[in-house]
Amino acid sequence: MRNYEIEDKMYRKAVELIEKRYPAGWGGAGVVHTSKGNYYTSVSIETANASAVVCIELGAMLEAHKYNEKVTHCMCLVREDENSPYKVLSPCGICQERLRYWGEDVQVAVTTEENEIRFVELRELQPYHWTKAYPADELEHWEEKRELYKGE
Repeated sequence: MRNYEIEDKMYRKAVELIEKRYPAGWGGAGVVHTSKGNYYTSVSIETANASAVVCIELGAMLEAHKYNEKVTHCMCLVREDENSPYKVLSPCGICQERLRYWGEDVQVAVTTEENEIRFVELRELQPYHWTKAYPADELEHWEEKRELYKGE
């Protein structure tokens, strides 16, 4: 079920990060929301070697994983320059695989022709995913674990 409050807050956090990190020119930010109610944000590294670039939302996913929190929502937002409208980028295939660790019910922001904010469950993007060939208990997946990392 969609939660417009979470979706709106994710959008605002992405815009805030883009405007702070990239005041001029291109900008992009990733945001995840977790079952503990936390929001984690990230950007992609900018490097001359394209093979070293990672997805914009990866850092946010890793923060959730570091704290052993289940990701419930994920968004990637970009703009071409400071005068352009923001655009949602659907998660790429690699990010879909990463997000699947937290289950098929993860809500992901997707690109629409109308450029509106829309979230769908990951299973909707992957109705014929390869994992359907195996029993669920044989696949790597997120589990509630004792707190291993206390962090800052």
